[in-house]
Amino acid sequence: MKKIILLLMIAVAIFACKSNSATSTKIDNKAQADMKGTWTITAVDYPGSDVIKVTSFGVADSRCFVNSTWRLVSMSNKGDMALTKAGCPAFSSAITWFINKDGNFVLKVLDGAKSKKRKEGYVLKVANQSDKSFQLIDKIDVAGTITDVVYQFQKTSN
Repeated sequence: MKKIILLLMIAVAIFACKSNSATSTKIDNKAQADMKGTWTITAVDYPGSDVIKVTSFGVADSRCFVNSTWRLVSMSNKGDMALTKAGCPAFSSAITWFINKDGNFVLKVLDGAKSKKRKEGYVLKVANQSDKSFQLIDKIDVAGTITDVVYQFQKTSN
């Protein structure tokens, strides 16, 4: 009897410690459907942006993302992004994405890899979403202080 109780307590402890990661929560289909279309990043803002360089999504300086094009397909959770700003590295990649019920935009930049093979990704907060614009907010550590990097998106076409 003691062994059964001990096993039950261990099982409860294991399930109680189960992580609630951004990728294990349910999808917000409405918010996701509203993002369907082609978007352009019109601004990237964060405190100290004139002196601090931030590499966004492991790709390039955050300033290089201004005027980048993002195509989001809500039904398949796929899309693509392309950087074309002069003076910045040319970059384009397929992406996978979704919005979870917590209002987070979960993104993987595939850069030639299959989604299942790409283990790392990004979780950004969705803010000020409308049918024509939205913001993605990334939290970064700058000298021990958590700082918001705000990506402003404008819709260019459905």
